[in-house]
Amino acid sequence: MTPSPNPHADDAVEARRQLAEAIAREGGAIALSYFRDRSRLTVDEKMNGQDVVSVADKQVETLLRRRIAEAFADDSLLGEEYGMEHGSSGFTWVMDPIDGTSPFVFGIPAWCVSVAVMRGQEIVAGVVFAPTTNELYSARRGAGARMNGAAIRVAPNVSLRNGVLGLGANHRVPSRTISTVVEKLLDRGGMFIRNGSGALMLAYVAAGRLAAYWEPHMNAWDCYAGFLLVEEAGGWIVDPAGWDDMQKGGAVLAGAPGTRADLLDLVGAS
Repeated sequence: MTPSPNPHADDAVEARRQLAEAIAREGGAIALSYFRDRSRLTVDEKMNGQDVVSVADKQVETLLRRRIAEAFADDSLLGEEYGMEHGSSGFTWVMDPIDGTSPFVFGIPAWCVSVAVMRGQEIVAGVVFAPTTNELYSARRGAGARMNGAAIRVAPNVSLRNGVLGLGANHRVPSRTISTVVEKLLDRGGMFIRNGSGALMLAYVAAGRLAAYWEPHMNAWDCYAGFLLVEEAGGWIVDPAGWDDMQKGGAVLAGAPGTRADLLDLVGAS
């Protein structure tokens, strides 16, 4: 990566990474209070009964946006619940207040707060916070990835045959797309897991818990923080710069180095 001509560029990114950590924890605390008392939740459908939004999602994103605006008023904001708000600084925050809303509303502890920061078209900071386990995953481009302050790395010497593939699914793609890959994976001796939160599973790849992750379509707010975590932990991703439109999303593939050839072959990607 070519060094920035601005000597204060890294300071600007680091300041935003630190804020991302703080607000992910703040937002996570709000969400956790609802998770522990789900009688307070109101839930609405979006596209279908499996695509829902809760009052907690909205309150957390409102908090994230307010805290960012207080610190960096000229930054752009893109969130799942309230869309894009354009700024002039060249920095864009990409956030999912609760990734894994379905597990969240049903009392399953597989959800997180995901916050990424872009400078131009490049993801430069990413934070995923899992309140139910108090695990904070954080990365800054060029500075590595950490979980609760300790350095993390993708799993060494892992493949799709001796590791576990994280799998994402949704109703935006044909069911056959998912079932075909699952069938081929199992026939080749592999195994998969799906917990309902793509952001959290990407963090698990970065931490060496999962070998790789695949989902045929994700939105930017679900995966941008996770992309950087995997890269900074020594893994590979299929660059989202190849997506037609950041706000429309695209395919997500990421993993430890030993999974790349097999996963690309498995899903028919180049």
